[in-house]
Amino acid sequence: MSDRPLPRVNEESRGFWEACRRHEIVLQRCRGCGAFRYHARALCPSCLSSEAEWVRASGRGEVYTFTVTYQNQAPAFAGRLPYVLAYVLLEEGVQMLTNLVDIEPDKIAIGMPVEVTFEDLNEEIALAVFRPVSDTSA
Repeated sequence: MSDRPLPRVNEESRGFWEACRRHEIVLQRCRGCGAFRYHARALCPSCLSSEAEWVRASGRGEVYTFTVTYQNQAPAFAGRLPYVLAYVLLEEGVQMLTNLVDIEPDKIAIGMPVEVTFEDLNEEIALAVFRPVSDTSA
């Protein structure tokens, strides 16, 4: 399907990637203090608890910051130019490094509301990317 590099799936991140394959977004939530975290990791950065659960996230947030890439010589990315790399602040309070899609770069603004969508790279891996909130999804 795609010639793009694939993420490394490990035991800590497996729940996230399995949810993405189902076109759902999940976050780890600490069972000790209740803090959400992204990216997946073994210990809570707030209280150091090793107890966590996967919780379905809203899939909504806002653009925290972004950059537009106009040059990339890597064959897997050269055909996608320009593309937008952004940090999205999710409603759950964590930031996710992702791509913004379905919008011209000059239309993007800090604070813009966005929602998750997915790009299937193959049968096993789908990427969570974000697009502007549509009028019908609000």
